Amino acid sequence: MNDLAINLNVHSQTPLYEQIYSYIKNEIQTGGLPFRERLPSSRKLADYLQVSRTTVNQAYDQLVSEGYLEAVPQKGYFVCDLEGLIQLQPKPVMQASECDPAESAYTYDFSPHGVDLNSFPHNAWRKLSKDLLMEENKYLFRLGDPQGEPQLRSTIATYLHQARGVNAQPERIVVGAGNDFLLLLLCSMFGSGTKIAMESPTYRKAYDLFHNLSNDVRIVEMDESGMRVDELEKTDAQLAYVMPSHQYPLGTVMPLKRRMQLLAWAADERKRGSKDPGSERYIIEDDYDSEFRYKGKPIPALQGYDRADRVIYIGTFSRSIAPSIRVSYMVLPQRLMGLYQSRARNISSTVSRVDQMLIAGFLNQGYYERHLNRMRSVYRNRHDALLEELRAFRSICRVSGENAGVHLLLTFTNGMTEEEAIRRAAEQGVLVYGLSDYYLTQDARQYAGKSNMAQNTVLLGFANLTEQEIHESAGRLRSAWLA
Repeated sequence: MNDLAINLNVHSQTPLYEQIYSYIKNEIQTGGLPFRERLPSSRKLADYLQVSRTTVNQAYDQLVSEGYLEAVPQKGYFVCDLEGLIQLQPKPVMQASECDPAESAYTYDFSPHGVDLNSFPHNAWRKLSKDLLMEENKYLFRLGDPQGEPQLRSTIATYLHQARGVNAQPERIVVGAGNDFLLLLLCSMFGSGTKIAMESPTYRKAYDLFHNLSNDVRIVEMDESGMRVDELEKTDAQLAYVMPSHQYPLGTVMPLKRRMQLLAWAADERKRGSKDPGSERYIIEDDYDSEFRYKGKPIPALQGYDRADRVIYIGTFSRSIAPSIRVSYMVLPQRLMGLYQSRARNISSTVSRVDQMLIAGFLNQGYYERHLNRMRSVYRNRHDALLEELRAFRSICRVSGENAGVHLLLTFTNGMTEEEAIRRAAEQGVLVYGLSDYYLTQDARQYAGKSNMAQNTVLLGFANLTEQEIHESAGRLRSAWLA
């Protein structure tokens, strides 16, 4: 029988029973205490270590519950056979550069998906989290409403009406973990084989999701106003996926006239072959970053103009707060609620109730409004700094998409291709992104128009770069593209 010469630290913040437990566990794992070895009785070990017997019993009970020890009546505690027992080996702590996949060989990254994480409202988030979890809210750990928490849906409805002019009632809102999940939910409602019209270029993740779920994607040409409705009419699409407030990636803002044309397409009674709401035309409005606009007044959402109940509105907090805040929301037309109830309500909400209530508190207590105002100022300053730096490039390129969002486009007019521009920037330690990745055809030039944007345009996102970094990286781009 081993006497267990454990060196306890009475001044440590680690409880004594945990120190005893950790010592014995390590001895068993490393072979210091072999299989079937008998341990001292709890009374004997307590006397030897000069601690209470309760302390030793706590350590022994934990080891028994984890399968390291076996308690044999009238005989004592024995080491169990570790064969087949899962052993989790501790891993060394990784440095930020090792655990963050965003780290790369590039010094500056003009990612169009960037968010300023340094401005995340840590204090407010910490306070809300503490207040929420300090209360005995046991209900938060039960399975909630598949559509999302009623309090959050009510808060979102109020926010959307005031900020985006969206006509929304809480009972028509569905909360999900990211826009991708909500699009997946729509696909389950309409079924595979649905004909969906999309612009090109567009948000590739949405296209990939539709395509991978066996939907029939119809590509519709764009002009300076967005999706061409005359070309949309030539298709037999049932759904049209658009981003009217700030088209991604071109940055186009759809004017009112084109919006009305799009709504008329969806409401056209002559095109309906069935009275089933699931077979009628609808518009999916992805309003992913409407909070950030730098010229003119904010344009209300397309859904706010909809009188025929044809617009499916999707928004998210991932862009305005942080990407890991996987909380998005969808406002369904009233005529689709029956379809949702029959085909999708059996799918549980993918956002924890705790996170939903955090977001609700963040909005209700005014933190979100203050955070948005701060971020608008931060992004506007970076937007202006980048535009000022790009004045030096006017002889070789033109800028577009600069009126809203957190990225803009640079189209070269001196014959430089996208591929060459990316390569030269990379040689200077700067990462820029090509527009061609967002086109939906193998021959991207088919939808590039006379400007041939697909061959000679790069995207510059400025959200995750400070003003100083923008100035420094612009200097490197001058060396890359103007030398």
